Amino acid sequence: MKSTLRLAAFLAAAALTVLLQAQSLVVYDANTPAENLRSLGNAKFEQTPDGLLVETQGSDAQGKEVYPGVAVVGNWDLTEFNAVEVVAGHRDHKSMFNLTIRLAAGENNLGGQGNAYIADTGVSTEKGLCTVLVPIERKRFQTTGIRRTPWDGGGKCSTLEGNKINSVGIYMNRPMLDWKWTVKSITLKKVDRGELVKEVKAGEVKPFKMPTQADYYAFFDPKPVWETMTPEEFFPFIDVYGQFKYKDWPGKIHSDAELQTAREAEEKDLAAHPGPKGWDEFGGWADGPKQEATGQFYVKKIDGKWWMVDPLGNLYWSHGPVRVTSSSAVTPLDGREHYFENLPDENSDLGLFYTTHDELLWPYYTKRNIQKTYDFSSANAFRKYGKDWRNVYADLAHRRLRSWGMNTIANSSDVAICKMDRTPYTDRIELKSPSIAASHDGWWPFRDPFDPEFRANFHRQLLERKAELDDPWCFGFFVDNELSWGNESSLGYWTLQSPASQCAKIEFVKRLTEKYGEIEKLNEAWGTSYASWDALLQSTANPGAKAVKDCRDFACAIVEEYYKNVRDEFKKVAPNKLYLGCRFAGGTNETFLRIGAKYCDVLSYNIYRYTVDSFKLPEGVDKPILVGEFHFGALDRGVFHWTLIGVKDQKERGQAYFNYVKSALEHPNFIGVHWHQYSEQPTTGRFDGECFQNGFVDVCDTPYVETIEKIREIGYQMYDVRWNKK
Repeated sequence: MKSTLRLAAFLAAAALTVLLQAQSLVVYDANTPAENLRSLGNAKFEQTPDGLLVETQGSDAQGKEVYPGVAVVGNWDLTEFNAVEVVAGHRDHKSMFNLTIRLAAGENNLGGQGNAYIADTGVSTEKGLCTVLVPIERKRFQTTGIRRTPWDGGGKCSTLEGNKINSVGIYMNRPMLDWKWTVKSITLKKVDRGELVKEVKAGEVKPFKMPTQADYYAFFDPKPVWETMTPEEFFPFIDVYGQFKYKDWPGKIHSDAELQTAREAEEKDLAAHPGPKGWDEFGGWADGPKQEATGQFYVKKIDGKWWMVDPLGNLYWSHGPVRVTSSSAVTPLDGREHYFENLPDENSDLGLFYTTHDELLWPYYTKRNIQKTYDFSSANAFRKYGKDWRNVYADLAHRRLRSWGMNTIANSSDVAICKMDRTPYTDRIELKSPSIAASHDGWWPFRDPFDPEFRANFHRQLLERKAELDDPWCFGFFVDNELSWGNESSLGYWTLQSPASQCAKIEFVKRLTEKYGEIEKLNEAWGTSYASWDALLQSTANPGAKAVKDCRDFACAIVEEYYKNVRDEFKKVAPNKLYLGCRFAGGTNETFLRIGAKYCDVLSYNIYRYTVDSFKLPEGVDKPILVGEFHFGALDRGVFHWTLIGVKDQKERGQAYFNYVKSALEHPNFIGVHWHQYSEQPTTGRFDGECFQNGFVDVCDTPYVETIEKIREIGYQMYDVRWNKK
C-alpha cells in the first residue's frame, strides 16, 4: 500500500513538473551561459552568474535613433504562451527607465519594426533586479492614437504573423543617456488574467513596486464582454461623456442627473473642509517664523532647509497641480470619429467644444497636423455647471485647492484662472527662436543661443506675459521643458552637422580657428581632411570620434550661452520673479546641470519616482529644487493607462501621493512639488496618445476621493512636517 502511495505521489509530482514546464519556457537564464546572444545598437554585454551585464549608449553624435540592447536568437513557438517574464534592473540609479521587449520572426530580423510583436515596460528606480511581466497580445482592433487600449496591456503594435519566432530582443528605445543594466532571465509564460507577479524572497529579486502588465488585467473582468466582440459590436466604445462604455466603476457618470448629484455631494465636502488653519491669503505659514516682507516671493535657506517666502514675509512651500484648465481631455478625431458615441452637432451648444483647447498644448496638436478634436472635459463642465460654466469652474478650482490643502496653481494652467489672484501661480515659456538645425527634436529642437533672434524673441515673449510677471501672485516662470540635451558632446556634433548659416556653427568654427590656427592642425587632431575652414563650415558630415573633446567643450559653451541669455533677459523684464529653470527630466547630464545652477534661482525637475528620499544634487551644488511634475495612477476607474508610475488601486494611489510629498517636505532642498495634472487626460489619448489616469478629477470633473483624502492629510500638516528639525 505504501509503495502504491509513493508511486502515486511520484507520478503526481512528475505530472505537476510537466505542467509547470508546459506553462513556462526559458529563453535565457544567467545560470546557463548562452552562445546565441547578439548585440543590438552596438551594446556591450558580458555574461556572469549574476546576470547578463549590458552597457548601452545614448543616441550617437549624428543624432541617429539607436535601439541598444541584446537579442537571444533561436526558435520558439508561442502557441501555448501569453506573456514574457523578464527579470532585469539597472546599475546606475539614475531614474526609472524603459525597456522594450521584441518578439520577432523572419531571417535576420533583430532590429527595426518588421514582423514583430513589441511592448514596453518600466524598470524600477532602485538599483538591483525587479520582475516584470509583459503580455503577448494577439487580438486587436485598429485603434490609433491611444497608448493603451482595453485589451492590449500597452504594446505598441502587433504585426507578428503566426506563433513562430526566432529572436527575443530586449533593448532601450532611443535613449538619450548611457546606461548600465542587467538581465537575469527571460521566460515565456502562460498566465491567467488577474494573476499578479509573485514577490520573491528579499535578497534575491527586489519586488517591482510599479504594477506589471499582468496587473493591467486586474481591473478587467476575467472574461470581459469586449474580449469576443467584433469591430462592429465594439465601436463606438466611448460614451457621450468621454468614458469607456463597457465597464462600470465607482463614480462613473451615466446621465446629466448624476453630474448634478456629484456636484451637490462635492459642495457638502468642500463646506466640511474649508482649508488648513494658520495659512495666510497666499497659502503661506502665517503661524510660522516671520521673514522680511518684500511684496514678492523669494527663496531663502533657513536652518539648513530651503524655503520660499511669500509677499507677506511668511514661509511658503509650493504644493499644487499643473494644468488647471477645463481643456485637459482634448482628443483627436481625425480618422477616429467611429470611436465615439453620439458626437454632438457642430451647430449645437455642445458643438462649441470642437474648438476649445489648451493654449500651451495646442501647438503640439498643430505640429502633428491634427485637424479635428473634441474637448470632452470642457463639454462635461458645461453640462455640469451650465452656461456660466467657465466662471463656475474657475471659482471651484480655487476653492478646491484651498480645501485640499494646496496653495499653488502650477504651470500650463488657464491664465484667466490664475489672474483671479486667489491662489499663487507659476507658468512656463517655451522658446520660439531659431533652432540648431540638426538637434534632436524632443518636445522641440534645441534653440540656438548664439542666434541674435534668441534674445530678441525671448524678450518679446516675456513682454507678452508682462501682466503675469508684474502680478505679486505669480512667483516665477519656467523657461522650456525637458530639453533634449543628448550626451555631453551631442550639442557640439549637432552644430557641426547643421548648415553653414547656423549661428552656433559659425561661432564654433571661429573658436576652432582661434584654437588650431591652421586647418591642417585640426585635421591632424580630428583625423579629418577638410580643405579649408570654409570647407568645415560648409560640411554637414559627422567629423568622427576624435572630435569629441572639442564638441564637448562647445556643447558646454552652448549650454552656458543658453542659460546666461535666458537669465539676463528674464531679469530685465521680471527682476523680482524667480527664474525656475527648464524642468530637467531623467538622468540629466551633471555638467549641464552645474552650468544651469549658476544662473537659475531654482532648479526644477520632473521626477517620476515613488519618493525623492534618495535624490541628491551633485557635490558642491546647493540650490532650492522644485518638482515640476510627478504622478501616480491606477486602472480601477475606467482609464486604460496607469501613468508613468502606476499603483494597484485608488487607495494605494492616495498613499503614494502622501509618501511622495512627505519625502519632499523632509528633504532640505525641495521647496515644492507640482502634480501632473489637475484633470484627467482623455480616455482615447491626447496629441501624443497619452491617456493617463493622472487627474485629481476625472473627465466629468468628479474628484477622486481616495486621492483627495490623502492630499488633505499631508497638505494640512505640511508646514509642521517641513519645519520639524529632527
